[in-house]
Amino acid sequence: MIQIDSKATPTATEAELEKRRGKRASNPHPGSQRHRGRAAHRRRGSKKRRKKGDKAKNGKMATIVSMYTLRQGADGQLEGPINEKVYASYAPKRHTVAIAWRETNKRGFGPESGKLVQIVTDGDNDLQHYIEELFPEAIHTVDVYHVTEYLWEIGRCLYKEGSAELVEWVEAQKELLYDGRAAEIVAELGKRLAQLDSGKQSTQERLQKIREYSHKRVDKMNYKELRQQDLEISSGAVEGAVNYVIAKRFDSGGMRWIKERAEHLLQLRCIEVNSDWDAFIEFAHDRTREQAQQQRKNLSLKHTKPAPLPTYGLI
Repeated sequence: MIQIDSKATPTATEAELEKRRGKRASNPHPGSQRHRGRAAHRRRGSKKRRKKGDKAKNGKMATIVSMYTLRQGADGQLEGPINEKVYASYAPKRHTVAIAWRETNKRGFGPESGKLVQIVTDGDNDLQHYIEELFPEAIHTVDVYHVTEYLWEIGRCLYKEGSAELVEWVEAQKELLYDGRAAEIVAELGKRLAQLDSGKQSTQERLQKIREYSHKRVDKMNYKELRQQDLEISSGAVEGAVNYVIAKRFDSGGMRWIKERAEHLLQLRCIEVNSDWDAFIEFAHDRTREQAQQQRKNLSLKHTKPAPLPTYGLI
């Protein structure tokens, strides 16, 4: 089982870094941090008001993958997770998918093994492309809760917020979804689009976007068949990893990260959650010893006579 998700963390812009590294203005009221802050606010001026939809943070995306194995029990049900590992990086998404591919082969689930590999994502286009490239035989599933969120968004475009008709319509579509009839939902959405008032252009555009998203991924929504096989239909494992590994450490109030430093800390978080500290310390110790030995080998004797001892002006 492979589950992949992404999370943006606040990253410092060049302007913020320049402000951090610049010389601090003198405090006109020594000993009073309160007045220093007021003076800084007057000097910088008021902040530019953000428009609706503007990003509050300069987010850099980290991709995280949770990998584990399931084993068939005596009752025929799949048990697990077994040997769960988490990996995350700010590198391009293909790098993370390649790490998952390497781990899959190490566990004996390579393309020639004949064993089942399932990958659950949120339907990201880039991830879909890399999965088709590296895992052509895998079952690729779109997280059912992600699709359900789109159903609610569609319903709010068609019915009044909070109305009984909205709830009734969404529940009916969810029944179709879990019954493996996602194609009927896409067809229903097409009919609704055709009947929609031409004056509601923004609503039409949003519904058309959701319809295209669903139509392209309808073959990855076979939730009835997946449940019959006792496979995953949601990405709860990686959602928990996103919250613990990234959100709780990198996305607190006022935080702004430098990407290179955040990458190092992110790797340490993965080592911690995977309980690999002992192996990591041993690896770091061996690597440091090898480097010291190599430096010792590179040393050469330049003179056969010792240099005179320093006098420090005593003579």
